[in-house]
Amino acid sequence: MKVINFMGRRKLALVFSVVMLLVSIASFVTRQLNWGLDFTGGTLVEAHYSQTVELEGIRSSLTGAGYPGAVVVAFGTDRDVMIRLPQGHSEAAGHALLRVLQDNFAGTVELRRVEFVGPQVGDELREQGGLAMLLALGLIMIYIAFRFQFKFALSAVVALIHDVIITLGFFSISGLEFDLTVLAAVLAVIGYSLNDTIVVYDRIRENFRKLRARSSIEVINISLTETLGRTIITSLTTVLVLISLAVFGGEMIFGFAVALLVGIAVGTYSSIYMAANILLMMGVSKEDLMVPVKEGADEDELMP
Repeated sequence: MKVINFMGRRKLALVFSVVMLLVSIASFVTRQLNWGLDFTGGTLVEAHYSQTVELEGIRSSLTGAGYPGAVVVAFGTDRDVMIRLPQGHSEAAGHALLRVLQDNFAGTVELRRVEFVGPQVGDELREQGGLAMLLALGLIMIYIAFRFQFKFALSAVVALIHDVIITLGFFSISGLEFDLTVLAAVLAVIGYSLNDTIVVYDRIRENFRKLRARSSIEVINISLTETLGRTIITSLTTVLVLISLAVFGGEMIFGFAVALLVGIAVGTYSSIYMAANILLMMGVSKEDLMVPVKEGADEDELMP
């Protein structure tokens, strides 16, 4: 097996990651996120038309009726429409909106769903979403510290924070709407990236104990090469499914699919370069992973 010198490019990868992090953070400061209705508050209306309808005509009629901030998108078919009204409209705005839609359409318009989110609820959801990510990262650190060693735990959490910030930065730069489905995707990215990182860490630990004469860089390169096939196959099959969801899944899950696509791409990269790179920066060695020797026992017998 030809061993790929991944760690030979670790400095270049570190510079690349730092640049992406700085760009993402700068976008947060200047542009922030395009918060969806779940976080800002507002009214969501889902309507079904008896015939095909043009979205531009609906936007024009709503603007003329006093709803200039309404967001109109197709929902599933060319007869189903979802309208988002910004904060400032009451819960009864959905029924008033239906009358406007009916007055400007020759056929019939059926109201399928009306959801109202107050600004206070939106603030609570935003705060709880942030706490959920912090709690997940904290529990992950505790788990890996018990499962492996503290250096591995800290490296994994730093790599996960790297993945989350860059994924959020993509949404900030692109201006795509960030709602609860996207938040769920970000949490899923944490789990996916963690799974990939643990597979790599498990092989690194195993090789540190088997290849005692090799340096840390050599052991990590061998471990990354051995797990590369599994990483590529897993990521590729997942990406194919997510592309299908993004293209054919409709507006409701588009943000979810895009967030997972970006997160998986960044997570795969960080599992190869960031997680292992940080381990080297923290000076990981075989001594960190040696099984404690009991008094009177032969050390070689305890080494797997």
